[in-house]
Amino acid sequence: MRDGKVNRAIRERVPELRERVPELTDGLKSRGSELARQYAKMDVSWARCSYAKAARAALLGLGLGPMIDYYVRTRVVGDELFDELAHPVIFVANHSSHLDTPTILRALPRKWRSRTAVTAAADYFYNTRWKANGVALLFNTVPLGRNGGGLGSGATDHVDRLIDEGWNLVMFPEGTRSRDGQIGKVRSGAAVIAAQHGIDIVPLYISGTHEAMPPGQNWPQRKPGRFFSRRHEVEVRFGDPIRPHAVEDRGHVMDEVRAFWDRKGLAPPPVLEPEEQRKAVPAPGPAPEFAPAPEVVL
Repeated sequence: MRDGKVNRAIRERVPELRERVPELTDGLKSRGSELARQYAKMDVSWARCSYAKAARAALLGLGLGPMIDYYVRTRVVGDELFDELAHPVIFVANHSSHLDTPTILRALPRKWRSRTAVTAAADYFYNTRWKANGVALLFNTVPLGRNGGGLGSGATDHVDRLIDEGWNLVMFPEGTRSRDGQIGKVRSGAAVIAAQHGIDIVPLYISGTHEAMPPGQNWPQRKPGRFFSRRHEVEVRFGDPIRPHAVEDRGHVMDEVRAFWDRKGLAPPPVLEPEEQRKAVPAPGPAPEFAPAPEVVL
């Protein structure tokens, strides 16, 4: 009885919702246009000029880099993919520390690093001009909303232009740093942008940065030791490129990324043929023999 009332209510609202479709669509376009204007105003485009690129290379290579090396020892795995990889691509990485961005940039070959921009939370890094200028100069950041608001309605016009100019992009699909080091909710904006431009997604898995500099800590720390402190072990693993799918399949693409992170960047286990599976399962051995219980005399 109650279901019937619900169905009648839905049927009565359908004509009204159909009439409001153009209104709702126009509202999304208007919001996307407004976000596009805000992001274009926030973006520090001069940070991508040749002088800024030279200054950034010096800061990362001679300033920030050696300081980070005092706290962490970084190992890069899978970077041989750059021998055949072509610009542009979208690097997608798990996120648990402010150390993630410089770690990723320093793990890239120099020619790739000089053509890579990093998306940064517009509400966090671009809330003051001095902070926006600082992160843009040091890491070549571009502003983007954490929740993907207005995606596809103009809010990513500034990012689209960069990709069309051959820039690579680093994105953190979780939107924020993990508080406990575990993978959080994964958003699909990177897959949408990759599909729209027909470019590959390259998954990255970073480990060790959360221990060296977790959220709430303003500077990395060394590991305490019995006599001397030690550096944290940090590892960056590059995965195989993921070909773009249709926008409608963005969830499947991000499932592949999530699976790579869940494996901690390791290769998936080999798929065995049925015959190999049977060989891999040990044959049951003979049943154990039990000695007869001793006779008990009462």
